[in-house]
Amino acid sequence: MLVGIVGKPSTGKSTFFKAATLAEAEIANYPFTTIKPNRAIGYVKIECVDKDFNKQCTPRMGFCINHNRFVPIELLDVAGLIEGSYTGAGLGNQFLDDLRQADVLIHVIDISGSVNEKGEAVPALSYDPLKDVQFLEQEINIWFYMLLKKGWDKFARAAKQEGAELFKAVAKQLSGVNVTEDIAEETLKLFPEDITSWTEEQIKNFAKKIREKTKPILIAANKIDVPGSEKNLTRLKEAYPHYMIIACSAMAELELRQKTKDEILNYVPGEETFIIKKTLTEKESKILTYIQKEILEKYHHTGIQNVLNSAVFDFLKYIAIFPGGINNLIDSQGRTLPDCFLMKEGTTALDFAFKIHTDLGKGFVRAVDVKKRLTVGKEHILKHRDVLEIISTK
Repeated sequence: MLVGIVGKPSTGKSTFFKAATLAEAEIANYPFTTIKPNRAIGYVKIECVDKDFNKQCTPRMGFCINHNRFVPIELLDVAGLIEGSYTGAGLGNQFLDDLRQADVLIHVIDISGSVNEKGEAVPALSYDPLKDVQFLEQEINIWFYMLLKKGWDKFARAAKQEGAELFKAVAKQLSGVNVTEDIAEETLKLFPEDITSWTEEQIKNFAKKIREKTKPILIAANKIDVPGSEKNLTRLKEAYPHYMIIACSAMAELELRQKTKDEILNYVPGEETFIIKKTLTEKESKILTYIQKEILEKYHHTGIQNVLNSAVFDFLKYIAIFPGGINNLIDSQGRTLPDCFLMKEGTTALDFAFKIHTDLGKGFVRAVDVKKRLTVGKEHILKHRDVLEIISTK
């Protein structure tokens, strides 16, 4: 799973990325600070199942704080996109290509209106951030359209003259952007059967539908910490009621996580408060007081963790499953509930067995729902936070 972070230059994408990962990423208030894409590990947050067993888990990957399990995911921060990126403007083709393998896109918008359409700094609240929503979506949609058009005439004729299966040709043409045969076939059902009669508008709409299935977009309304930004946030939500829009302050999250790393604070990502451990300087105290009053007390979070969780659980429809034994939750290394796997909704017990190890899947006999102490078969559909023991001949 790969989560892409996109947007205009200077909207705070790299700050968002660094706040979510604490990876080194160059941050500056001028366009195209990021040229090469940055990759690092971020985390989704769930209530850990160790709480259900009155235990404290010891994760092999990720970490757990106060029974909050943080499960690793990969994040990709690409360079800022500007209008006409699909034509190559601002190295746009290169930056779009960096997004090919992303499963979901987080569109970081400067909700304070302090960055114009070119990514240049302007006075706060002087630019209308609502313009950015359609701009970026259009760039991604046209990119898909152009990829599709490269082979359209050829496989459209073949589909009509030779009876070729169009969905297979579409999936092959767009395989580089995660389009499967199932997605292509499902989307084609929404359009006229004779594709040689399609208008350009229908082809563009088809590309848009395909993009929505393979690169869904949610909006991170960043820089909510700038005074006056809340009015833009209200306008944005009113103008786009069907979009998922989450207010966030990457600056605040980065400050809290960095101070926690430096052992100055105790802060659990996604929470609405923090504990001060050491004496603060006057500057530190002023910054943290502002974050507490103007962000955490108003919005109940900085938004960064909420955006990541929404991308994975709401948009991609993943669930978290734990392997474990009905009589023993500890592995051979002495770790308690060491693993947590992110799986697609609809995952069966057999799917999970294969995920853990091919041999477990091949030798599958049955599984046990550890919480319920109930034996289940290979077709049993798993639920979020299930703990499953696999019984296998191998």
